[in-house]
Amino acid sequence: MKRSIGFLAICVLLLGVSLKAQAPAMPKPGPEVKKMGYFIGSWKEEGKSTMPGMGGTFSQTSKWEWMSGGFFIVNHADMKGSMGSGKSMAVMGYDPATKMYSFNEFSSDGEAITAKGTNDGDTWNWTSDTMTPDGKPAKTRVTIKQVSKTEYTFKLEGSTDGGSTWATWMEAKDTKVTAAPAAAPAKKP
Repeated sequence: MKRSIGFLAICVLLLGVSLKAQAPAMPKPGPEVKKMGYFIGSWKEEGKSTMPGMGGTFSQTSKWEWMSGGFFIVNHADMKGSMGSGKSMAVMGYDPATKMYSFNEFSSDGEAITAKGTNDGDTWNWTSDTMTPDGKPAKTRVTIKQVSKTEYTFKLEGSTDGGSTWATWMEAKDTKVTAAPAAAPAKKP
């Protein structure tokens, strides 16, 4: 009897080791995910809006960081414009099943934006269905063009007729904020 219990214990132990050896490895971010790394860091945006109900100049500071695991990037932004000041939080990721990027943003004025996008070299294209500030359904498309490692342009176009005609609603330039060089140590007299 003791021999049977010992044999059974060894079998259970070997089964556990075998199952652990067969466990799938944790997934690793692919090259499409790594392209989002361009946005990592702090940015300052200056632009102009002609969007119905939101015309005028605006500015924004934002910071993009990798989420733990390296599959998503997270943004926190502070903005100022004709409608006042506000904050937003956004998450960007990549879905290998649809081969599309996702963008979800939530702002302190209650707006939620969901967009799908693609990347072609230095150009990002995003589309979404949304509402204008006066409550009309609209389609939007955003084009982000990487000008350099520290600058990109942003263009938002909108359509209130289902995509037949498009108007530029916002244009901006974003510049990466680099840390100021450390001050030289004071010289001793």
